[in-house]
Amino acid sequence: MGQRKGNGPAVRQAVEYDLVELVRLRALLFENLGGHFFSPASADDDWLDALAVVLKEQLTADAVRILVVDGDGDRDGDSDSDGDRGLAACGIATIEQRLPGPHLRNGRIGHVIGVVTDPSYRRRGHSRSIMRSLLDWFEEREVARVDLYASAEGEPLYRELGFTNHPDPALYWRP
Repeated sequence: MGQRKGNGPAVRQAVEYDLVELVRLRALLFENLGGHFFSPASADDDWLDALAVVLKEQLTADAVRILVVDGDGDRDGDSDSDGDRGLAACGIATIEQRLPGPHLRNGRIGHVIGVVTDPSYRRRGHSRSIMRSLLDWFEEREVARVDLYASAEGEPLYRELGFTNHPDPALYWRP
């Protein structure tokens, strides 16, 4: 997939050169979610190194799609940009093969792992463009259902794109 055509910002698939920015945006996601679960007080930054390793592996994986929107070099609103464009936004999605069932005929479930926009680039349609491209990718791969966890800020966009309340009760366990 090349850059998405249409009225929204240009979306492209992430490459290895984007790793530093992908790690920065992913860390920003957890800072914005807040709370002890997402940002425990005992956490240090060693997870960022592990994240960089996994992201590098995932960049070329068939069941993963990492999409980005390039920044315009003017994150702070100062027109005297230093030329460092960085990334304005990113979105990560995966496809998992589960067992087929009557409610999931082919067993293929998509997951939107996270969509995050740098605060200085918000309200410009970046998340919407990334999500539409990810949904196109899921459709091309005949995914039966797409799951995501929405922040309060992101929920209106996801509902506008057709996401509804999940029918399954969600629980989790940590060993």
